[in-house]
Formats: sequence, structure tokens, C-alpha cells
Amino acid sequence: MDLNALAAFCSKFGRQLMESGGEIYRVEDSIHRLTQAYGVPEAHVFAIPSCLIVSLTPAQGQPITRLCRIPAHGIDLDHLEQCNALCRRLCREVPPPEQALQLLDDLIVTRPRYSNAAVLFGHAITGGFFTLFFGGSVMDFVCGCLCGLLIGLSTRFLTPIAGSNAFFRTLLSAALSSLLAQLLVLSGLGHSADTITIGALMLLVPGVALTTAMREIMAGDLISGLSHTTESVLTATAIALGTGAALALGTLL
Repeated sequence: MDLNALAAFCSKFGRQLMESGGEIYRVEDSIHRLTQAYGVPEAHVFAIPSCLIVSLTPAQGQPITRLCRIPAHGIDLDHLEQCNALCRRLCREVPPPEQALQLLDDLIVTRPRYSNAAVLFGHAITGGFFTLFFGGSVMDFVCGCLCGLLIGLSTRFLTPIAGSNAFFRTLLSAALSSLLAQLLVLSGLGHSADTITIGALMLLVPGVALTTAMREIMAGDLISGLSHTTESVLTATAIALGTGAALALGTLL
């Protein structure tokens, strides 16, 4: 068996898990299960949110190590589930590493992508329904949809400009959404600026990141847990600063 091909596959597979939002323990455990299924005598996996290292040691010879830099990423639970299913299949069938790599490439190519219109619609309807959840009226629902749509547009527009700097992207999105909520209420379309603002800002709340951070801290992955906790705190700070700036500006209108 070609350990170089297996190491290349494991590093690429681990990267797919991490870029889909997989937890650190899931990434390390999945790669360990794969190396055990392929009969690797000794394997070491180290993962943090920005880096993945896979080292395989044959019975005779030098260790083979692969290192991957993990860029800023989001969450794709559907792709994560497909990768998990592929891992279970490979552990059961144990095809050659080259064939396993081809299966992973096919999975990446056929990965479904939502259109821009679908993503923006999701932002709009989520902002509207959260506004209803917090006690808004029907007109507040419409305003919440508009604010959610603005968050979706600003996020997509600011991503090429801010790049991986989510702090400023979140800050500006929160500010624009809060300012629009106040303008809609002043124009008479909405009734409660606070309800509309809170409903739309739920799109920016880092709930999954904070939940993942707590899970990883309890599992002993302190570096990853603290990293996700810091990310959540910075995101919450950006939301607060953006909203506060918009509210201060709104008092002048």
C-alpha cells in the first residue's frame, strides 16, 4: 500500500471535514479510524481550527507527514454528513488509497451549492420569522425580511473586501441592518425598531461557534475551544458595536 497516497487522502479528507464545520474530535477520530482500517502501524493526527497535521509511520522507514493550512470557513452540515458517510464506507470496504481519493474528489465536485437568490431568500425569511418570534407584528415581519435581506447583501458584498476579517464584516452588517430598521419605523412601515433589529441580528449571532467551543473545551481540546470562544466573543462585540453605532446615529434622525 502506498502510504504517501494514504497520507494525501487523509489530509484532504480532514480538511473537508474542518471546512464543513466539523469538530476537532470528529476530524481526529475519523482519520484515526481510517488509518486503523488501512492497517497503518502508527498514526498521529493533530488538528486546530487553522491547521491539520497527519503523520503516518510505516513498519520500516521514515514517517510520512502532511500539513494543511485551513482557511476561514463556514458550516455545511450536508457536506459534513456526506464526508462522515464516506468515512464509514471506506472503513468498511477499504479500497486502495487512490480510489478513496477519487471518491472524495467526486464528493467535492458534486457538492450542492445554493444560488445567490436562494441564500438571500434564506436571510430574508429568517430575519422575518425571528422578528415574529420576538413578538413583532405582520408589518414588523416585512421589515425583518428587508433587514435580513440587507444583512445577506452586505455580507456577500463585504466578503471580497474584508476577506477573512469577519469582525469588520459583522460590525458593518449589524450597523446597516439596525439603521435600516430605524428608518423603516420612522417611515411608518414598521412598529417596533427593537424587535425588528433583534430579529434580523439573529442571523449574525455565533450560536454554532459557541456551542462547538463548549463541546471542545469539555472534550479537552482547549486550543480549539478557546479559539472558537474568542471568535464568538469578537463576533458578539462586533454586533454590539455596530448596533450601538446605528442606534446613536438613529437618535440624530
